[in-house]
Amino acid sequence: MTGGHRSAFAHSGPARASVGIGQVLAELRPEFPDISPSKIRFLEAEGLITPARAESGYRRFAVADIERLRFILTAQRDEYLPLRVIKERLDALDGDEAGAPPPVAMTRSELLEATGADEEILAELEDYGLVRRARMYGMEAISVVRAAVAVREYGIEPRHLRAVKAAADRVVSLVEQVVAPLARQRGSREPALRAARDVAGHIARLHATLVEDGLNEAGLASAPPAAGTSQNAPREATGLRSASGR
Repeated sequence: MTGGHRSAFAHSGPARASVGIGQVLAELRPEFPDISPSKIRFLEAEGLITPARAESGYRRFAVADIERLRFILTAQRDEYLPLRVIKERLDALDGDEAGAPPPVAMTRSELLEATGADEEILAELEDYGLVRRARMYGMEAISVVRAAVAVREYGIEPRHLRAVKAAADRVVSLVEQVVAPLARQRGSREPALRAARDVAGHIARLHATLVEDGLNEAGLASAPPAAGTSQNAPREATGLRSASGR
């Protein structure tokens, strides 16, 4: 492994001797149950990790190597990022020890692959303004498309999500009005940015509370499955699907 890799993933605790692949698996498996020797070898073949080799030829992993693996596996699990994007993040970290990972940038085909979406749903999300049409897509697009794919299983189509977008736009307008006096002040923009985050956070929590309260009123919050119904039973399409004609 290069010196850049080591510095970007330096361990803050005591130094630890390099370990074999079995010990790496034992350390990472509680957090990543699917980790395997073949996956580690694949990541090495793709150039994302470069563990040292003992004279016997066996791989030896330092703490920095394990932290690098944890970074890769977390990005795959939590953000569904393709290896190309993860490698770009790693390269940026290697080049700047104190720097944060750069924004995600995915092509259209990579976005579809990472989210499990098809071209039709992405095009509809763009038509209805939930995703900005672009050459490259960031984390916001990934989150929106993943959510749209998930709710589509219940018959909720992109056109039904226009109300969500409209509500979000109204919140943005409200926050802009609130912080406008701060934004007009000379000097640092940090007070305006801090106020915007604070107000938006309070509104998001209020929205979540109102939705939960509404579901409680409708008897739909934390309701146990009906007698004789399996929690793993196939999901039935909702009335929205019927209304869609699909």
